Amino acid sequence: MRECGMLLPIASLPSRYGIGAFSKEAYDFIDKLKAAGQQYWQILPLGPTGFGDSPYQSFSAFAGNPYFIDLEKLTEEGLLTEEECQVVDFGSDDRDIDYGKLYDGRFPLLRKAYERWKNGLADAVHEPAVHGPAAETLGDETREYCFYMAVKNFFGSKSWNLWDEDIRLRKPEAVAAYREMLSDEIGFYEFQQIKFEEQWGSLKRYANGQGIRIIGDIPIYVAFDGADSWSHPELFQFDADNMPVAVAGCPPDGFSATGQLWGNPLYDWEYHKETRYRWWMDRMAYSFHLYDVVRVDHFRGFDEYYSIPYGDKTAEYGHWEKGPGIGIFETMQQRFGGQDLPIIAEDLGFLTPTVLKLVRDTGFPGMKVLEFAFDDTEDSAYLPHKYGENCVVYTGTHDNDTLAGWFASMNDRDKAFAREYIGNRYTPEEEIHWDFIRLALASVARLAVIPVQDYLGTGTESRTNEPSTLGKNWRWRMRSGDLDETLIGKCRRMARIYGRLGTSGSD
Repeated sequence: MRECGMLLPIASLPSRYGIGAFSKEAYDFIDKLKAAGQQYWQILPLGPTGFGDSPYQSFSAFAGNPYFIDLEKLTEEGLLTEEECQVVDFGSDDRDIDYGKLYDGRFPLLRKAYERWKNGLADAVHEPAVHGPAAETLGDETREYCFYMAVKNFFGSKSWNLWDEDIRLRKPEAVAAYREMLSDEIGFYEFQQIKFEEQWGSLKRYANGQGIRIIGDIPIYVAFDGADSWSHPELFQFDADNMPVAVAGCPPDGFSATGQLWGNPLYDWEYHKETRYRWWMDRMAYSFHLYDVVRVDHFRGFDEYYSIPYGDKTAEYGHWEKGPGIGIFETMQQRFGGQDLPIIAEDLGFLTPTVLKLVRDTGFPGMKVLEFAFDDTEDSAYLPHKYGENCVVYTGTHDNDTLAGWFASMNDRDKAFAREYIGNRYTPEEEIHWDFIRLALASVARLAVIPVQDYLGTGTESRTNEPSTLGKNWRWRMRSGDLDETLIGKCRRMARIYGRLGTSGSD
């Protein structure tokens, strides 16, 4: 079956309070996806974000971002008042997310809601049984995140390696003492996760009921400053003091002379193998709970990963190590039921023969990105005539410039080749994005996913992320009127022309 979808992060949705959320506008967007003949909505990771606000650097692989909790629903439940929400300054630009104001304004509101929720529980059962609902609805790893954040706040938001030694090393008596001392703060974070689960569950059920499936991301690595590395040091390449021996990144290339130093802790793959990848299976189970389809980020790292000595200031002196290979995916298929798992392999970048073989052996569809296709070799593997059916084609991803911005920055030779390949030399540049969208939808790829910014034809100012930069990423927001009826009709018409309406969207 040929299908199509749109890429839009939750944060980029319009909403009243500074950032996209599980609000009415999210439900409206699902309705627009259905009207546009789409079957998929691809989002970015839903985890709570830390420094840099990147969804790929989360405080936990098993928790949800409290920024996405809809304050209007909390108002409907009597946990907040509209006046309390309206007096908070979330920023004045509805195209931009001001994370500083969001942080300063969101958590005091959530704390007010928590106090009222907690008092309501106490009234209902005649005692403050604040942890009861969490025990019923949240998994152990999610509750461990809540504990982590409570301790982190106690230590002034410092990373766990800067905490007092007893709790940094999780000595049992310290863990027990901090759990008791910070019981109410833990409850505050449990409340956030309960509301996240309730609201995301409702939104996902609505999407599925409208024939829309959710594609979500699972980053290969977790953050050092997070509950996963603190709670489970045995999973990582740590020394006796639970400090990294080596960290993740990418080697120098044509884009970066010193490489990319990500800084994430690296996995002790031998330990994972000995435990039959138990932690990874739990992580995938949580991801399958959140999403209908999981895009596994940096798939290459399962074949080989780049190891940089801890403490290095650049990625220049790293080396390649062997990853777990097919074994982790065979275990995954055994755990979750057969060969056809709903997984997309993010197999972008420089791909060795062994990576390509790993993708083939798993049977997972890989990714094709049109913005990578039109270079001066005129022989890129991303040119659509080279695709097989078992792939997902994108005009660009969250890490790419928009189509309009990308085309405007191309050199004349590549522009001329792109126009020649498309077969239309005369499309005005302000309309050229439609030619590339048409190319993606017309390809043999089983699924085509187009970022919303590309349907809108917006420029570089609306890109989601520019890798290796800080301060300007993850900020762009759509406005309510951007996807109007005319544009939705055009999206639907193109989906129909290229056989991507599917049974749920057939006219």
